[in-house]
Amino acid sequence: MREPIVLDGSRVAAEIKANLAGRVERLKELGIVPCLATILVGGDPASATYVKMKANACRRLGIESVRVELPETTTTEELLEAIGRLNEDPAVHGILLQHPVPGPIDERAAFDAIAIGKDVDGVTMLGFALNTFGAAAYPSCTPAAILTILDHYGIGIEGRHAVVVGRSPILGKPVSAMLLNRNATVTICHSKTTDLAEMVALGDIVVAAVGKPRFIQGEWIKPGAVVLDAGYNPGNVGDVDYEAACRNASAITPVPAGVGPVTISMLLKHTVEAAERAAGLR
Repeated sequence: MREPIVLDGSRVAAEIKANLAGRVERLKELGIVPCLATILVGGDPASATYVKMKANACRRLGIESVRVELPETTTTEELLEAIGRLNEDPAVHGILLQHPVPGPIDERAAFDAIAIGKDVDGVTMLGFALNTFGAAAYPSCTPAAILTILDHYGIGIEGRHAVVVGRSPILGKPVSAMLLNRNATVTICHSKTTDLAEMVALGDIVVAAVGKPRFIQGEWIKPGAVVLDAGYNPGNVGDVDYEAACRNASAITPVPAGVGPVTISMLLKHTVEAAERAAGLR
């Protein structure tokens, strides 16, 4: 049995960041330091870790990282005010609101308060609409990472049947639109889908974005299918039963070191592009 191609996200991310390094230096020569502002509301340890990871990635590339920390008791109005200040700050090129926010906050209102020119994480409804029409400057980072991996490895999208398991507004839905815009035939599955195994088995490309460890079973995978696992669960496992899926897949992303590193590199890329637009270079 032939082993599948391992779609190495760490390698893809390293190449993206190597390309960005020269662009960051060019901006600095013009007196502009690309800047990403991250907003963390409350003390969720996992969220704090994610924000720290993104800040470290910025630092290594020479991007400034501004961290805004707000208490658990923050109201929607207070969060909107904080976002408004960052929108108005010309030194800030990108804004990331770490998800999830505490329950009482209107998260959708907070996301949509981010100026479209600084929505480098692709979370606003306007950004979603632009992405659906193939016109987004900054599509959601994980969907962008998935398509970048496919392109990097020369995996064709046009004419293939893509099955997406998950329908979140920042992953399942936007990646479905992006695949459709690249002329794939797209089936979107979710928790209410009947005969899920049969649906997944139709996929030439399978995107797992359901948020449940090892949920997608190996025997569901069509022989020769390409599997992109966007899940990350406790124990460093994805949404796909990796070992079992390897028996059928022709190519597969590992967890970790698959989609995750490329997602962060997309965030950095979008921030640099936003700074280039501010400098009149795009």
